Amino acid sequence: MKFCKDMLLLYAVTDSGWVGRQTLYEQIEDALAGGATMIQLREKTLADDAFTEEAVRVKEICRRHQAPLIINDNVEVALRSGADGVHVGIEDAPVAQIRKRVGDDFIIGATAKTIAQAQAAEAAGADYLGIGAVFPSPTKKNAIRITVEELRKICQLASIPAVAIGGIGLENMAELKGGGMDGVAVVSAVFGAADVKKAAQELRAKAELYCRADGEGK
Repeated sequence: MKFCKDMLLLYAVTDSGWVGRQTLYEQIEDALAGGATMIQLREKTLADDAFTEEAVRVKEICRRHQAPLIINDNVEVALRSGADGVHVGIEDAPVAQIRKRVGDDFIIGATAKTIAQAQAAEAAGADYLGIGAVFPSPTKKNAIRITVEELRKICQLASIPAVAIGGIGLENMAELKGGGMDGVAVVSAVFGAADVKKAAQELRAKAELYCRADGEGK
């Protein structure tokens, strides 16, 4: 699937810790029905075979909604499952190494917390940046924080699209106005909600309001 910045508007990142009343697949279906524009499948404990099997099922859901599926960290699972891409952190496989293995249409996202990291990821062939954590995150409690001003500077200097991530929800998204990002990545704000579809609808509306109001997004 060919990447475009619009895919980043409401980027929903899964967390199996929120599964309970619904299955993971039901949650993803509702998130996409509510307006999520991209899904990142994040599994830190599953073996590769189980992760791949899960990814194949999630890919089918994403295809019905014409949304890309990104795999967190695991390039092998992304390739084996036929996912649209992979997102890697600063300590994961180098972007340049991944790009050598995959085609131009394979989406690569990279985490960045500094201008130098953002520029390095861009030069190595990343398609988009994940910038944060902009707020305290229940998913990554030890994540290094960045300010909205730092977010803005990175977005201004990078030539590739960027998404803000880290503790973002309905109650604080307005604080990111003027940050220059093309979208927001959310975890618990969607998958921890009692009504996943409704949460996605409300978050999508706010993302449309705050992510592009300043015209600085790529």
